[in-house]
Amino acid sequence: MGRMHADEVGTDVALVRRLLAGQFPQWADLPVEPFDSPGTVHAIYRLGDHLSVRLPLVEWGSEDVEKEQRWLPRLAPLLPVAIPAVLGKGVPAEGFPWPWSVCRWLDGGNPDAGRLAADAQTAGALAMDLAGFVGAFRRIELPGGPPAYRGGSLAEQDTATRAAIAELKGLIDTDAATAAWDAALRAPEWAGPPVWVHADLMPGNLLVADGRLTGVIDFATTGVGDPACDLIIAWNLLPPRAREEFRAGLNPDDATWARGRGKALSMALIQLPYYLGTNPAIAANARHVISAVLAG
Repeated sequence: MGRMHADEVGTDVALVRRLLAGQFPQWADLPVEPFDSPGTVHAIYRLGDHLSVRLPLVEWGSEDVEKEQRWLPRLAPLLPVAIPAVLGKGVPAEGFPWPWSVCRWLDGGNPDAGRLAADAQTAGALAMDLAGFVGAFRRIELPGGPPAYRGGSLAEQDTATRAAIAELKGLIDTDAATAAWDAALRAPEWAGPPVWVHADLMPGNLLVADGRLTGVIDFATTGVGDPACDLIIAWNLLPPRAREEFRAGLNPDDATWARGRGKALSMALIQLPYYLGTNPAIAANARHVISAVLAG
Protein backbone atom coordinates (compact mmCIF):
# COMPACT_ATOMS: atom_id res chain seq x y z
CA MET A 1 0.00 0.00 0.00
CA GLY A 2 1.11 3.60 -0.59
CA ARG A 3 1.80 6.31 1.93
CA MET A 4 -1.29 7.54 3.77
CA HIS A 5 -0.45 11.26 3.65
CA ALA A 6 1.06 13.44 0.96
CA ASP A 7 3.48 14.99 3.47
CA GLU A 8 4.41 11.74 5.23
CA VAL A 9 8.07 11.08 6.04
CA GLY A 10 9.67 7.67 5.82
CA THR A 11 11.07 5.76 8.77
CA ASP A 12 12.93 2.48 9.01
CA VAL A 13 14.86 0.27 11.42
CA ALA A 14 18.17 1.93 10.51
CA LEU A 15 16.81 5.36 11.46
CA VAL A 16 15.50 4.04 14.78
CA ARG A 17 18.87 2.47 15.55
CA ARG A 18 20.69 5.74 14.82
CA LEU A 19 18.30 7.73 16.99
CA LEU A 20 18.68 5.31 19.88
CA ALA A 21 22.45 5.18 19.59
CA GLY A 22 22.66 8.95 19.74
CA GLN A 23 20.14 9.61 22.51
CA PHE A 24 19.43 6.41 24.45
CA PRO A 25 22.55 4.22 24.27
CA GLN A 26 21.21 2.05 27.11
CA TRP A 27 18.66 0.66 24.64
CA ALA A 28 20.71 0.82 21.44
CA ASP A 29 21.62 -2.89 21.43
CA LEU A 30 18.04 -4.15 21.82
CA PRO A 31 16.32 -5.77 18.80
CA VAL A 32 14.26 -3.34 16.70
CA GLU A 33 11.34 -4.51 14.56
CA PRO A 34 8.66 -2.51 12.72
CA PHE A 35 5.20 -3.13 14.16
CA ASP A 36 2.28 -3.52 11.76
CA SER A 37 -0.10 -0.99 13.28
CA PRO A 38 -3.39 0.34 11.84
CA GLY A 39 -2.41 3.77 13.16
CA THR A 40 -2.42 6.69 10.77
CA VAL A 41 -0.16 9.33 12.35
CA HIS A 42 2.75 7.45 13.98
CA ALA A 43 5.12 4.63 13.07
CA ILE A 44 5.61 2.06 15.82
CA TYR A 45 8.68 -0.12 16.35
CA ARG A 46 9.11 -2.90 18.91
CA LEU A 47 12.25 -2.36 20.96
CA GLY A 48 13.22 -5.55 22.70
CA ASP A 49 10.46 -7.31 24.63
CA HIS A 50 9.27 -4.48 26.82
CA LEU A 51 9.63 -1.20 24.90
CA SER A 52 8.39 0.57 21.79
CA VAL A 53 9.52 3.54 19.72
CA ARG A 54 6.85 5.95 18.48
CA LEU A 55 7.71 8.31 15.61
CA PRO A 56 5.31 10.83 14.07
CA LEU A 57 4.82 10.39 10.32
CA VAL A 58 3.64 13.94 9.64
CA GLU A 59 4.41 17.37 11.08
CA TRP A 60 1.00 17.77 12.68
CA GLY A 61 1.64 14.53 14.56
CA SER A 62 4.63 16.04 16.35
CA GLU A 63 2.33 18.06 18.60
CA ASP A 64 0.73 14.78 19.70
CA VAL A 65 4.10 13.53 20.97
CA GLU A 66 4.56 16.52 23.26
CA LYS A 67 0.97 16.24 24.48
CA GLU A 68 1.38 12.58 25.40
CA GLN A 69 4.71 13.19 27.09
CA ARG A 70 3.08 15.83 29.28
CA TRP A 71 -0.27 14.24 30.11
CA LEU A 72 0.18 10.46 30.14
CA PRO A 73 1.99 10.41 33.53
CA ARG A 74 -0.82 12.50 35.05
CA LEU A 75 -3.64 10.46 33.55
CA ALA A 76 -2.25 6.99 34.28
CA PRO A 77 -3.00 6.79 38.03
CA LEU A 78 -6.57 7.98 37.44
CA LEU A 79 -7.60 5.32 34.93
CA PRO A 80 -8.70 1.71 35.55
CA VAL A 81 -6.53 0.05 32.86
CA ALA A 82 -2.96 0.44 31.66
CA ILE A 83 -1.99 3.27 29.33
CA PRO A 84 1.41 3.96 27.73
CA ALA A 85 4.25 5.20 29.92
CA VAL A 86 6.84 7.44 28.25
CA LEU A 87 10.32 6.32 29.32
CA GLY A 88 12.37 8.36 26.87
CA LYS A 89 11.76 11.73 25.22
CA GLY A 90 13.56 11.84 21.91
CA VAL A 91 14.49 15.01 20.05
CA PRO A 92 15.00 15.70 16.32
CA ALA A 93 18.20 14.15 14.98
CA GLU A 94 19.66 11.99 12.20
CA GLY A 95 17.51 13.76 9.63
CA PHE A 96 14.30 13.04 11.55
CA PRO A 97 12.66 16.44 12.12
CA TRP A 98 10.35 15.95 15.12
CA PRO A 99 10.24 14.81 18.74
CA TRP A 100 9.59 11.13 19.37
CA SER A 101 9.15 8.75 22.30
CA VAL A 102 10.29 5.48 23.79
CA CYS A 103 7.39 3.90 25.67
CA ARG A 104 6.76 0.84 27.77
CA TRP A 105 5.22 -1.91 25.62
CA LEU A 106 1.71 -2.97 26.61
CA ASP A 107 0.70 -6.55 25.86
CA GLY A 108 -2.70 -7.44 24.46
CA GLY A 109 -4.56 -7.81 21.20
CA ASN A 110 -7.11 -5.60 19.50
CA PRO A 111 -10.78 -6.60 19.81
CA ASP A 112 -12.56 -7.80 16.67
CA ALA A 113 -16.09 -6.61 15.91
CA GLY A 114 -16.97 -9.78 14.04
CA ARG A 115 -15.98 -12.02 16.93
CA LEU A 116 -17.87 -9.88 19.41
CA ALA A 117 -20.99 -10.11 17.27
CA ALA A 118 -20.80 -13.90 17.63
CA ASP A 119 -20.18 -13.91 21.40
CA ALA A 120 -22.75 -11.90 23.33
CA GLN A 121 -21.27 -12.67 26.74
CA THR A 122 -17.79 -11.46 25.82
CA ALA A 123 -19.23 -8.43 24.03
CA GLY A 124 -21.29 -7.49 27.07
CA ALA A 125 -18.35 -7.81 29.45
CA LEU A 126 -16.16 -5.68 27.20
CA ALA A 127 -18.96 -3.11 26.89
CA MET A 128 -19.02 -2.70 30.65
CA ASP A 129 -15.22 -2.45 30.79
CA LEU A 130 -15.38 0.32 28.20
CA ALA A 131 -18.13 2.11 30.10
CA GLY A 132 -15.96 1.95 33.20
CA PHE A 133 -12.98 3.41 31.35
CA VAL A 134 -15.00 6.22 29.74
CA GLY A 135 -16.71 7.02 33.01
CA ALA A 136 -13.40 7.20 34.86
CA PHE A 137 -12.00 9.49 32.16
CA ARG A 138 -14.96 11.84 32.49
CA ARG A 139 -14.46 12.13 36.24
CA ILE A 140 -10.85 13.30 35.91
CA GLU A 141 -10.38 16.84 37.20
CA LEU A 142 -6.87 17.69 36.01
CA PRO A 143 -6.82 21.44 35.30
CA GLY A 144 -5.46 22.99 32.14
CA GLY A 145 -6.36 20.14 29.80
CA PRO A 146 -5.91 20.85 26.08
CA PRO A 147 -8.94 20.95 23.78
CA ALA A 148 -9.73 17.43 22.62
CA TYR A 149 -9.49 16.70 18.92
CA ARG A 150 -13.10 16.38 17.70
CA GLY A 151 -14.17 17.70 21.10
CA GLY A 152 -16.20 20.61 19.77
CA SER A 153 -19.52 21.01 18.04
CA LEU A 154 -20.62 18.56 15.36
CA ALA A 155 -21.25 21.56 13.12
CA GLU A 156 -17.47 22.05 12.91
CA GLN A 157 -17.31 18.83 10.86
CA ASP A 158 -20.25 19.61 8.60
CA THR A 159 -18.34 20.77 5.52
CA ALA A 160 -15.82 17.91 5.62
CA THR A 161 -18.54 15.34 6.30
CA ARG A 162 -20.72 16.45 3.39
CA ALA A 163 -17.71 16.54 1.08
CA ALA A 164 -16.88 12.96 2.09
CA ILE A 165 -20.45 11.84 1.45
CA ALA A 166 -20.20 13.27 -2.06
CA GLU A 167 -16.95 11.36 -2.62
CA LEU A 168 -18.59 8.12 -1.51
CA LYS A 169 -21.42 8.19 -4.04
CA GLY A 170 -21.69 4.68 -5.44
CA LEU A 171 -19.87 3.13 -2.46
CA ILE A 172 -22.48 3.73 0.25
CA ASP A 173 -26.12 4.84 0.50
CA THR A 174 -25.37 8.54 0.42
CA ASP A 175 -29.00 9.57 0.89
CA ALA A 176 -29.24 7.54 4.10
CA ALA A 177 -25.86 8.87 5.28
CA THR A 178 -26.98 12.45 4.66
CA ALA A 179 -30.22 11.87 6.55
CA ALA A 180 -28.36 10.36 9.50
CA TRP A 181 -25.90 13.24 9.55
CA ASP A 182 -28.71 15.81 9.38
CA ALA A 183 -30.40 14.10 12.32
CA ALA A 184 -27.20 14.22 14.37
CA LEU A 185 -26.80 17.94 13.69
CA ARG A 186 -30.26 18.55 15.14
CA ALA A 187 -29.21 17.18 18.54
CA PRO A 188 -28.73 19.86 21.21
CA GLU A 189 -25.11 20.76 21.81
CA TRP A 190 -23.30 19.93 25.05
CA ALA A 191 -24.17 22.62 27.59
CA GLY A 192 -22.08 21.36 30.49
CA PRO A 193 -18.42 21.97 31.29
CA PRO A 194 -15.88 20.20 29.05
CA VAL A 195 -14.78 16.82 30.36
CA TRP A 196 -11.67 14.71 29.78
CA VAL A 197 -12.03 12.36 26.80
CA HIS A 198 -9.75 10.03 24.88
CA ALA A 199 -11.49 11.06 21.63
CA ASP A 200 -10.18 8.19 19.49
CA LEU A 201 -11.61 5.00 20.99
CA MET A 202 -11.26 2.78 17.96
CA PRO A 203 -10.56 -0.98 18.05
CA GLY A 204 -6.91 -0.43 17.13
CA ASN A 205 -6.43 1.68 20.25
CA LEU A 206 -7.88 -0.92 22.63
CA LEU A 207 -5.99 -3.85 24.14
CA VAL A 208 -7.81 -6.94 25.39
CA ALA A 209 -6.88 -10.27 26.93
CA ASP A 210 -9.43 -13.09 27.32
CA GLY A 211 -12.07 -10.68 26.08
CA ARG A 212 -11.52 -8.07 28.81
CA LEU A 213 -10.11 -4.58 28.42
CA THR A 214 -6.52 -4.42 29.68
CA GLY A 215 -5.18 -1.25 28.12
CA VAL A 216 -5.85 1.81 25.96
CA ILE A 217 -3.21 3.39 23.74
CA ASP A 218 -2.71 6.42 21.46
CA PHE A 219 -3.66 9.50 23.45
CA ALA A 220 -2.81 11.92 20.65
CA THR A 221 -6.39 13.24 20.53
CA THR A 222 -7.00 13.39 24.28
CA GLY A 223 -8.13 16.53 26.07
CA VAL A 224 -11.31 18.16 27.28
CA GLY A 225 -14.51 18.58 25.32
CA ASP A 226 -17.92 17.09 24.60
CA PRO A 227 -18.34 13.72 26.37
CA ALA A 228 -20.01 12.41 23.21
CA CYS A 229 -16.49 11.96 21.78
CA ASP A 230 -15.97 8.70 23.65
CA LEU A 231 -19.30 7.18 22.63
CA ILE A 232 -17.95 6.41 19.15
CA ILE A 233 -16.84 2.97 20.34
CA ALA A 234 -20.52 1.99 20.55
CA TRP A 235 -20.70 1.92 16.75
CA ASN A 236 -17.15 1.16 15.65
CA LEU A 237 -16.88 -2.03 17.73
CA LEU A 238 -19.90 -3.13 19.76
CA PRO A 239 -22.79 -5.18 18.37
CA PRO A 240 -26.33 -3.82 19.05
CA ARG A 241 -27.01 -5.61 22.35
CA ALA A 242 -23.60 -4.74 23.81
CA ARG A 243 -24.05 -1.19 22.51
CA GLU A 244 -27.12 -0.86 24.69
CA GLU A 245 -25.25 -2.33 27.66
CA PHE A 246 -22.50 0.23 27.13
CA ARG A 247 -25.13 2.97 27.00
CA ALA A 248 -26.77 1.73 30.18
CA GLY A 249 -23.40 1.63 31.93
CA LEU A 250 -22.78 5.31 31.18
CA ASN A 251 -26.39 6.59 31.07
CA PRO A 252 -25.77 9.53 28.72
CA ASP A 253 -28.72 11.77 27.92
CA ASP A 254 -30.40 11.29 24.56
CA ALA A 255 -28.74 14.34 23.01
CA THR A 256 -25.24 13.17 23.98
CA TRP A 257 -25.97 9.70 22.58
CA ALA A 258 -27.18 11.27 19.32
CA ARG A 259 -24.05 13.42 19.08
CA GLY A 260 -21.89 10.37 19.73
CA ARG A 261 -23.62 8.58 16.87
CA GLY A 262 -22.99 11.62 14.69
CA LYS A 263 -19.32 11.83 15.65
CA ALA A 264 -18.84 8.14 14.85
CA LEU A 265 -20.55 8.60 11.49
CA SER A 266 -18.60 11.74 10.58
CA MET A 267 -15.27 10.10 11.43
CA ALA A 268 -16.09 7.06 9.32
CA LEU A 269 -17.37 9.04 6.35
CA ILE A 270 -14.21 11.17 6.28
CA GLN A 271 -11.86 8.24 6.85
CA LEU A 272 -13.26 5.93 4.19
CA PRO A 273 -12.35 7.87 1.03
CA TYR A 274 -9.10 9.15 2.55
CA TYR A 275 -7.74 5.73 3.57
CA LEU A 276 -9.50 3.53 1.02
CA GLY A 277 -6.31 2.72 -0.87
CA THR A 278 -3.72 3.06 1.88
CA ASN A 279 -5.00 1.69 5.20
CA PRO A 280 -7.25 -1.38 4.81
CA ALA A 281 -7.91 -1.69 8.56
CA ILE A 282 -9.17 1.89 8.92
CA ALA A 283 -11.19 1.65 5.72
CA ALA A 284 -12.82 -1.61 6.85
CA ASN A 285 -13.68 -0.13 10.23
CA ALA A 286 -15.15 2.96 8.54
CA ARG A 287 -17.41 0.73 6.45
CA HIS A 288 -18.45 -1.12 9.62
CA VAL A 289 -19.32 2.13 11.40
CA ILE A 290 -21.35 3.47 8.49
CA SER A 291 -23.32 0.23 8.29
CA ALA A 292 -23.88 0.17 12.07
CA VAL A 293 -25.11 3.77 12.19
CA LEU A 294 -27.38 3.43 9.17
CA ALA A 295 -28.82 0.20 10.55
CA GLY A 296 -30.08 2.21 13.52
